[in-house]
Amino acid sequence: METKGPGYIFAASCLHQDTFMKKQTQEHAAHEAKPYAEPKDSRIATAPLKPYQTLLFYKYVHLPEAETFAAQLLKFCKETGLTGRVLVAEEGINGTVSGTVEQCNQFIHHLHSDERFSDMEFKIDEENTTSFAKMHVRYKKEIVHFGQPDVNVWEKTGTYLEPEEWLRMMNDKDVVVLDVRNKVEWELGKFKNAVTVDIEHFRDLPQVMPQLEQYKNKKVLAYCTGGIRCEKATAYLIQQGFQNVFHLHGGIIKYGKVTGGKDFDGQCYVFDNRIGIDVNYVNPTVISQCKICNTKTTKMVNCANPECNEHFVLCEECGWKMKGCCSEACLVSPRLRVYDGSGYYQKGTQQWIND
Repeated sequence: METKGPGYIFAASCLHQDTFMKKQTQEHAAHEAKPYAEPKDSRIATAPLKPYQTLLFYKYVHLPEAETFAAQLLKFCKETGLTGRVLVAEEGINGTVSGTVEQCNQFIHHLHSDERFSDMEFKIDEENTTSFAKMHVRYKKEIVHFGQPDVNVWEKTGTYLEPEEWLRMMNDKDVVVLDVRNKVEWELGKFKNAVTVDIEHFRDLPQVMPQLEQYKNKKVLAYCTGGIRCEKATAYLIQQGFQNVFHLHGGIIKYGKVTGGKDFDGQCYVFDNRIGIDVNYVNPTVISQCKICNTKTTKMVNCANPECNEHFVLCEECGWKMKGCCSEACLVSPRLRVYDGSGYYQKGTQQWIND
């Protein structure tokens, strides 16, 4: 069966590891700097430093009975006690799940026992708590919504660049580093000197193609969080006449784990309760700014006005001053959610100022 996706092993050279580990504290050297191992039993057996894990994974693979598979996977996840969000379609699987180390090990074993996912890679982050409140497995038309049915990831996509190759190439004169993520993501963090696009959803990428035409004769190095969007984005660029198209294998997450995240400015946005995670332990910096006062901060919230619900950067001081709102207009809204400092409002548990 023909498949497309991350069926590979993370690796880093001994020389790279020696250089990187000298730059870190002992804890980071033992945890963040270690290379990925084979994502099967050898990986699972590694002694964890924290009680919980978050798994990021995807694979483009033909699943003719996708809807049935989604229901079966949801049942397994709930019985195992996992939380997370997984999308299943005829074109494959895409998800993030979280749970105890044992629960996550069971999930990895469960999918690896299916020959369609036997080589699927899991990017593993260790956590002090779970990253989701509930478990969802949903059947969709696409595992990442792009809305371009003519784009075929099995036919032609950009050339993979492993993290070390990316690090060597991204500052070359004839290279353009292209961020294909949404605006809210690259505002929190992005590669140094990357070209960004002002889109709210990945499906909006074709609308900004006129802005990217100027780079057709350049080497385009595209990246996203974990690699899944770049599969379709680079296929689309090639379809539009771009000749030299590459993309970061494993995305920002793998890059940070293998190289230490050099020259990734800010935090990497993730679609779970963590919101932003550190990936750069070599030359870290903060680039995101509070929408109210422009102070540099990595704190992101949802507006306390449910009619707005904008996801934006807000510093601690302005958060309390504005009661979690993004503007004066929202602050005087007749119905506001109670801001508790987190800016996170879970359905069914949120409180209201005017109640």
